[in-house]
Amino acid sequence: MKSPAAILVEQRQPLVLDEVELPRLGFGQVLVDIHVTRICGSQIGEIDGVKGPDRWLPHLLGHEAGATVLEVGPEVRHVKAGDRVVCHWRPGRGIEARGPLYSWKGRTVNAGCITTFQQYAILSENRVTPVPPDTDLEVCALLADTLTTGFGVIHNDAQVKIGESVLVIGCGGIGLGTVLGAHLAGAYPVIAADLHDHKLAKAREFGATHTINTRTQPLPDAVLAILEGRPADVVVDGTGQPAVLEQAFALAGPLGRCVGVGVMAHDRKISLNTLPLHLGKTLTGSHGGDSQPAEDIPRYLRMMRGGRFDPRGMISHRLPLQDINDGIARMRSGEVVHALVDFRPAP
Repeated sequence: MKSPAAILVEQRQPLVLDEVELPRLGFGQVLVDIHVTRICGSQIGEIDGVKGPDRWLPHLLGHEAGATVLEVGPEVRHVKAGDRVVCHWRPGRGIEARGPLYSWKGRTVNAGCITTFQQYAILSENRVTPVPPDTDLEVCALLADTLTTGFGVIHNDAQVKIGESVLVIGCGGIGLGTVLGAHLAGAYPVIAADLHDHKLAKAREFGATHTINTRTQPLPDAVLAILEGRPADVVVDGTGQPAVLEQAFALAGPLGRCVGVGVMAHDRKISLNTLPLHLGKTLTGSHGGDSQPAEDIPRYLRMMRGGRFDPRGMISHRLPLQDINDGIARMRSGEVVHALVDFRPAP
């Protein structure tokens, strides 16, 4: 069985579009038909080598999607053929299976527990969570990371209480989910900061009470004006830029929580005075908001069905697989809020 795919062959180069040959389904593995997947900043990080040289080239990418299960391997218990599923990178229920090895032009193409930049994919059982069959497929893709991570940052990492002030720096994919999570948690004010007005407009649409364009306003001055001279209770940095993270830490109060969501390049460092850490301030890096997909996704779907929020308005771009490199370029430029790759036939 073959699948169209976008393959990372060389770092800092465009993805190669071609077909890969799927291996036979193994223990704890699930074959899925990917309908919609999201381009995440994490994939740009992999392309750019943010974590260092890539030892697994060539390999497949992508870690969030809405899909249908086509077949299950031995000992799979939590999903069955025909199920609609959210495909996510955080472990859920079931077996942690070995990553499949695809083939392409006589070469082995590596893949981990989940890849979604291809139409047909073999995933580990614990990377898929079944949802009701009428669940919108685009919502599935957003549940895979944008919402589970964004909400987890607020609930698990920052443990936001009603009425606490929250500043979110960077309002792309996860940042927008974090803004919505802060709004739903009862934070006030919810301040969104970004370089792009169209992203700030989206942030207001999804719960930001105040916005700051950091191209035109110094961030510390603007935050202190909004908070009437007080520091923020919670500051979330989605940029991974050392200078921004240092500023984020400084803007959190004496007992404030600063959470780094954006991943810093492996060869960069920050400079901090650690005294505030001894006196109650915290600085932590988020790992997917410590989300638990099997428990979180049904809760968030229940909220959506009850009319609490509709995340589909977060999507700014939809494109076919053949345009994925253009979508990545648009993300780099800041044009994209959320870009989805759609494998479904055009209507």
